[in-house]
Amino acid sequence: MRVLRIGMSGTDVMEIQSLLNRLRYDPGPVDGRFGPKTERAVKACQAYFGLTPDGGIGEKTYAILNRMLLGYDFYTIRPGDTFYGIANKFYTNPTLIGVANPDADPGRLKIGQTIRVPYDIDVVQTDIHYTYAILERNIMGLKARYPFIETGAAGQSVLGKKLYTLRLGRGPNRVFYSGAIHGLEWITAPMLMKFIEDFSRAYALGEPLGGYDPRVLWETSSIYILPMVNPDGTDLVLNGLQPDNPYYDELVRWNGGSTDFSAGWEANVRGVDLNHNFDAGWEEYKAIAEQAGITGPAPRRWPGPSPVSEPESAAMVAYTRSRDFALVIAFHTQGEVIFWDFQDLAPPEALTIAQQFSDVSGYAVAEPAGLASFSGYKDWFILAYGRPGYTVEVGKGVNPLPVTQFGRIYTHTLPVMLLGSVVTAR
Repeated sequence: MRVLRIGMSGTDVMEIQSLLNRLRYDPGPVDGRFGPKTERAVKACQAYFGLTPDGGIGEKTYAILNRMLLGYDFYTIRPGDTFYGIANKFYTNPTLIGVANPDADPGRLKIGQTIRVPYDIDVVQTDIHYTYAILERNIMGLKARYPFIETGAAGQSVLGKKLYTLRLGRGPNRVFYSGAIHGLEWITAPMLMKFIEDFSRAYALGEPLGGYDPRVLWETSSIYILPMVNPDGTDLVLNGLQPDNPYYDELVRWNGGSTDFSAGWEANVRGVDLNHNFDAGWEEYKAIAEQAGITGPAPRRWPGPSPVSEPESAAMVAYTRSRDFALVIAFHTQGEVIFWDFQDLAPPEALTIAQQFSDVSGYAVAEPAGLASFSGYKDWFILAYGRPGYTVEVGKGVNPLPVTQFGRIYTHTLPVMLLGSVVTAR
């Protein structure tokens, strides 16, 4: 990690500001700029934990804050300890301590035994720019707090980042949600991760979520989620072009000579638009793209040298083929619209389901036109399986959507994610 101090900026500063805010210190705006107010908040936090209040975030300060970012701590059992007493010490929920430690018998705790204690704060931060590093930390934190979450990877990106997958439920009805296939559309990744956290907490506590009983959903369906299909592109948008990127010179050229990727980059790190790299009208799309002047690597719209040429799209295909999904939803931004068909190949129930999604979300039902009509993931799924597949464009505005839209986006899409998990169940 780099040492953070006043005058610095970046997504890591933003993450710390968000955490300080949740810990009820006042770092000022969560804007990624380490100013005097953030420094004062850091000093107050350091003083509380008995550290030298120098206002910088070095190794010792980060070690404490990282436990908060992960969302849990370790505790060694002492004589007389109970989950209830430990929960009081940590201001948390004793039931969640039990959930995090399925092998620990609350009635027979062993002195010297080490357990995980979840903090009473959420793991997934929804007011920050959501990078791959944050995704990894969130997955680690959620898995520790909710061991029943199944985690894995569908493959790797061009730069070797894992394409993390998570599974909720063990039922026979299998559905698949994906996000952040375009770098600019990174906000769909925390949306999916927040759903995983909220579902897991409600399941653990036996509480309803959005009018559903998660324990019933758990037995009915298996919800598979790949929250960040394009981690290389996402980090390029949010963290900028790093000097050690093996495609550095090419990326600058493909980006029109600019090193600023924050406002226009949708592709992966090889300049391929992953959502036009699937084998569903790929040749037709390529011809349309070439007529529009898109003939090689670019910030958006280039379908690649051949169908499924990229490791990210190849991983999506292989993962789908191995899971027998009844329904898939690819989340994108923006427009608040639901696309449901591909060349009149969608099954009869697909439009009915799309209308149900519209009813619960307020999003419009539509059919794609022009460049958006070919070679996307849901297009390939419909073509390959003849089952319901959807592209849901969340939010409104100009990509990348500001994180201030997160609350509105989540409110509209949570019902879709819940309904999607059971609408094909039989």
